[in-house]
Formats: sequence, C-alpha cells, structure tokens
Amino acid sequence: MRSAPGSPPLGLPAPSRALQNGYLARVTDIEATDTNNPNVNYGIVVDCGSSGSRIFVYCWPRHNGNPHDLLDIRQMRDKNRKPVVMKIKPGISEFATSPEKVSDYISPLLNFAAEHVPRTKHKETPLYILCTAGMRVLPESQQKAILEDLLTDIPVHFDFLFSDSHAEVISGKQEGVYAWIGINFVLGRFEHIEDDDEAVVEVNIPGSESREAILRKRTAGILDMGGVSTQIAYEVPKTEEVAKNLLAEFNLGCDVHQTEHVYRVYVATFLGFGGNAARQRYEDKIFANTFQKNRLLGKQTGLAPDTPYLDPCLPLDIKDEIQQNGQTMYLRGTGDFDLCRETLQPFMNKTNETQTSLNGVYQPPIHFQNSEFYGFSEFYYCTEDVLRMGGDYNAVAFTKAAKDYCATKWSILRERFDRGLYASHADLHRLKYQCFKSAWMFEVFHRGFSFPVNYKTLKTALQVYDKEVQWTLGAILYRTRFLPLRDIQQEAFRASHAHWRGFSFVYNHYLFSGCFLVVLLSILLYLLRLRRIHRRMLRSWGSRHPLAGGGPSGPEDCGNLVNRKRS
Repeated sequence: MRSAPGSPPLGLPAPSRALQNGYLARVTDIEATDTNNPNVNYGIVVDCGSSGSRIFVYCWPRHNGNPHDLLDIRQMRDKNRKPVVMKIKPGISEFATSPEKVSDYISPLLNFAAEHVPRTKHKETPLYILCTAGMRVLPESQQKAILEDLLTDIPVHFDFLFSDSHAEVISGKQEGVYAWIGINFVLGRFEHIEDDDEAVVEVNIPGSESREAILRKRTAGILDMGGVSTQIAYEVPKTEEVAKNLLAEFNLGCDVHQTEHVYRVYVATFLGFGGNAARQRYEDKIFANTFQKNRLLGKQTGLAPDTPYLDPCLPLDIKDEIQQNGQTMYLRGTGDFDLCRETLQPFMNKTNETQTSLNGVYQPPIHFQNSEFYGFSEFYYCTEDVLRMGGDYNAVAFTKAAKDYCATKWSILRERFDRGLYASHADLHRLKYQCFKSAWMFEVFHRGFSFPVNYKTLKTALQVYDKEVQWTLGAILYRTRFLPLRDIQQEAFRASHAHWRGFSFVYNHYLFSGCFLVVLLSILLYLLRLRRIHRRMLRSWGSRHPLAGGGPSGPEDCGNLVNRKRS
C-alpha cells in the first residue's frame, strides 16, 4: 500500500479553514442546478428522524455509459446556490396514535420539493421516505399504519415515482452503511482511477477466488456520535470473519456480475452511547448511588444547595440540579477532566477480550497505521464548538484543551460566551456539558473503540469539500444504483445504430451496383437470345424451300418465279 500525503478540506470555521489552503484547489465550484437542462435527473429523500423530518433533493447528469462508473449524484442547489433542503418538526413518530395525519404533516416537504424539481421531471423522479430511530421504537402495528397512510395519500397529490418499497423504517445498520457510502462517495474513493494523491489497497472480493485482486482506492471509516447512539463503520477484508448482524456486503455497481464495486463493511450501532443519552445514564447512576450512600452512612450529600454532590464532569463551580421521581439532587462542578474520564470508564461495558468494543461487541482489527477515519456530529462539536480544534485530531492537544476548559471557572466561561469567543451555534447547554462530552468522546474513541492515543488520521468534520455529508446521499446512491443500465443500453444502441448506418451505406452502395450489373447482364443475355432465335427461324425457312438457292427472301421473289414458269 502506498499512503497519500494529502487529506481533503473540511468544513471548518474561518480560523481553522485557513490551515487547509493547500487543498482549496480540489474544491469544485458549487453552482445553481440548471433546471432547464433536459439531461438532468432528480431524486428525493426524506429523512424522518426522532426530532424532525428533513427533505433532500438530489440531481445528477445522464450517466456516461461506462458500466464501471457510478452516477454523479449531488445536492440540488437553488438559484441562490443554496442546497435544496427543508426541515420540519416534530418527528414523524409523534403521529403514532393518529397516523391519518401523517400525509398532511409531510406535505409541506413534498410541496417544497415539487416547486424545485421541474414539473416535466416529476413522473420520473424517485421519492424515498426513510424513517430512523424515532420510528424504530414504535410497535410494528403503528409503524405499518404510518407507512400505509403515506403510500395511500402521497400518489394522489404528487406525481413522483413512489412505490411501496420507497417508504420504510430502516435499521441502524442500514443507516450506518448509507453514511459510510455517502462520505466515501464525496471523498472520491469509489473512483477506481490512478491517482498518486490517494492511498490504494489490493482487495480480494468474496466469490472471486479465480480472479486477480482488485487495486482500488482505500476507503475511509466513519464515527458518528449523536444524541442517543454512537456508530462505527469501516471496510473489512474478506478474510475477516464477522457476524452477519455486524456485516454489510453489497455491490454499488449497476452490473451484478462486476465485482469492482463490491464492499464488505463492518457496522455497529450502540444505543445509549450518544452524548445526551450517556449524560442521562451518568446522572441516573450518581443519583441512585448517592441516595443509597446517604441512607447507609446517614449523609446529606446532594440534598441541599450547601451540601452538593461534587461532579468532576461539570466546569469548575457551576451549579446544576437533577430531578427524579419528585426528588432533587444538587450538583457543583469540580472540573476534573481526568477524574471524569475515570468515572466514565465503567460505562463502556468493555470485556476482558481484546477484540471487543462497547458493550463487549466484537470489533474486527483496524490497521491503525494504514487507515483513515472521519468523526461526525458530537466528534466535531466536542472538538470545534468550544475548543476550536476541529479538523485533524490530536489526542495530546485535545486532552490539554479539555483539561483547561474543565478547570476554568464557570463565571469566566460565561464571560467568554457573552463576548462571542465560541462558535456561533454554541449555546449555554453546550458550555455546561462540554467537559462531560469531551471526556465521554475521548473514552469512547480510545477505550471503547481501542484507537491508540497516538492515532493521527482521525478528522472531525461537519462538511467535506464544502458539502454537508448526510446518510441520505448514500441512501440514494445505493437505491438508484441500477439506473445507469438505462443510459448504458441507450448509449450501446446509439453506438450500434451509428455503426449500422455506416455499414448499411456501404452495403447499399454495393447492392445497388450489383443489381445494376445483374439487370444489365440480363438485358444483354435477352438480346443475344432474341438474335439467336431470329437466326434459327431464318435457317428453318431456308430448309423448307431448297430450290430457292440464293433464294427468295420475300413475296416479291416468289411472284417472279411464278411468272417465269407461265412463259
């Protein structure tokens, strides 16, 4: 394997983005989508999440006809060059008890898409409504009722290509695979071309033992920590045995017989390991433990503001409260990052086995010296919103910055916040729990997933190549993977038709010449035949009149002969 010295530009805030100037040449201009171009195709994905639903409109040009290339899908952009995206609240799962209202709930999103996609393209534009975590927790009967309402009502009001398989509740595994596809597509890792700036690997595809190994670009792994769950996904070799529930094997190519786009991806999702869910678990634990100790030892810890529970995971001197079952527990932050990390370690649920991650789940070996990972959501927010360290992750630098932040008095942090020294979207909730989430992210990454502290190729990102990468991009890439067959067949037909037209011109030319010669020869033969018949008739007449000598040749000669006999 040869490694690449470069890495793509990330969607960093201004101070950090300046460090990426060396890569700006690789960022393509983002222009408004030409809706007047008849060769542009469109696709729509609705992400029905737990807190709301978002619609993404994608577009792509006609496929180039090469069966080895994927569709060039990108987000549609309006006349102001803004991505065509819209979000509504609440989440679709809120309609579990009133599924008949779901179509009205989602109609604003579809109307928004219908206004941007040219009307002449509606009937051929696929629409996918894919539901995630919020819908997964509902009973199957309620899921089915919501989907049936969508499948019944949407075709009545909209002309998009929307079949029964286009609305479903996807698993965490599917969501992880789609996210992995999306980031690697944007990074250009599915383009199997020679590029000295990219690392390449030899890949042996399952079921292709008789073929040579494929040389292709090394794919990147992903880490995504949301509010509720954490996810990891990366490609594994065919020699690695992985349980089916943790492995996704798929072909992104349009030809199922071609294996160059076959991938084996390990995907694991951990519910309860997201930033907010982890904080809730942590608070539940200290609440229960503290009240138990109070009963056993006769203490009053946390029962009053003047006897608070000292929380190492909150900034120094901040005051907070936990309320459960009508009881209130008072907290005060001590800002001890190292102690916070130590307190959080049991929550990893690691086993003594070497190849396990969170909750003791099996994790295939990662070649840390020859791998690359991208961290999204909380991995980015933890490093960038407050600490301003988004981009290339450095564990030593991150630990120092997190320690300093935790040990800073809350009053000083508030003053910095009021002066606008943090990212524009960092709020007081972020400031309050930054210390906890920094320690949680560090422990999940290094202890849970076993990445070494000296790992250098994690990039925390919100955007890649100035594009916000969503799992919805991977979803439409995968679900439209057979569409190039149509363009490939049309291209093949045009090529063969052009060849036939050239061939038929030559063929017709020779055919005409041949026919002309045959007709001319037939006429000549016919004339020769007539001449022979005429000669034969003359010889036949002469044989019947032998006395004619040199012979009479007509009635006049016959008359003269009669006159001579009479005289």
